[in-house]
Amino acid sequence: MAQIDKYLEYMLKSDGSDLHLAVGSPPRVRIAGSITELDEAPLTEESIEALLKEICSEDRWEHFLEHQDLDLAYELGTGDRFRCNYFYNHWGIAAVLRTIPAEIRSFESLQLPEVLKQFCMSSQGLVFVTGPTGSGKSTTLAALIDLINETSQKHIITIEDPIEFVHTNKRSVLVHREVGEHSQSFTNALRGAMRADPDIILIGEMRNLETIRLALNCASMGMLVFGTLHTNNAPMTIDRVIDAFPADEQNQIRTMLGACLNGVVSQLLCKKVGGGRIAAHEILLKHDALPTCIRSGKISKVRGIIESSMEQGMITMDASLTNLMKAKLISPEEAYMKAANKDLFEKYRTEDVQV
Repeated sequence: MAQIDKYLEYMLKSDGSDLHLAVGSPPRVRIAGSITELDEAPLTEESIEALLKEICSEDRWEHFLEHQDLDLAYELGTGDRFRCNYFYNHWGIAAVLRTIPAEIRSFESLQLPEVLKQFCMSSQGLVFVTGPTGSGKSTTLAALIDLINETSQKHIITIEDPIEFVHTNKRSVLVHREVGEHSQSFTNALRGAMRADPDIILIGEMRNLETIRLALNCASMGMLVFGTLHTNNAPMTIDRVIDAFPADEQNQIRTMLGACLNGVVSQLLCKKVGGGRIAAHEILLKHDALPTCIRSGKISKVRGIIESSMEQGMITMDASLTNLMKAKLISPEEAYMKAANKDLFEKYRTEDVQV
């Protein structure tokens, strides 16, 4: 049993999501969105190094010392898994270990919008699942891939750093590749996947221009590609993809993206009334006006496409927050804090205005 296991077991029993380790502070655990300090002595550089080195191979530890940043997965004897990020900060070595849920949750248990199943029925194109760190992007992607696995005969390749959810073959054949273990980079892994006769590719994170370029190429070649970005809404996601490229390439990229973009689902995790958390979603689907909008660079019009297509299942983040608030699943204050247009929610924060 590794020394760090006692902290991870406490986190699991407390239904926590993240274990934070930093020099000069006791271990801390995030529970229901709030960070709680454990009743332990402050950690030293030596004690953190001992905790982290014990669960890391010698090769990966040498990589960490050289590059000062490392992602890896760790598994307890119980089968519970964690995504680990080692890094350096002002005080020295630090780490955050995030719980990877033991089971792949269904659409229904996650209360995902039914319209997202459209993405699973597509044969080609590009789908982005976006949101800030800790917003549940990986959990949503796992549910999408699991639905395809249950209903279709496909060859699915996932490229992650590290591997999070492990799928067993059902109707589909799944191959999991981990950056740092099975390939040196997302770019190399993606190039390899393109030659492996895939129907679907999941890219855990689009970190650089070349990965985004290859994802667009795959989608344009007839594959279905799922990817993540740290963006909060659909227009921002489209802008982020285009802005990743040099100015002299952007017109071509707009054309490619306009032709192959299947949709964007952006999500934020909100504190739920009565405890726990629930996701709010912004959803952009394929629309006749979308390719022209992207090609012409008029990304500001994407918001209008979403607002005028709510009957087809599209929704803005603020509208999703409004629905959750009116269903009394989140408080008016929480909706206000998460909203893009806070003026919409200001009136509900006073006690004399009914939701």
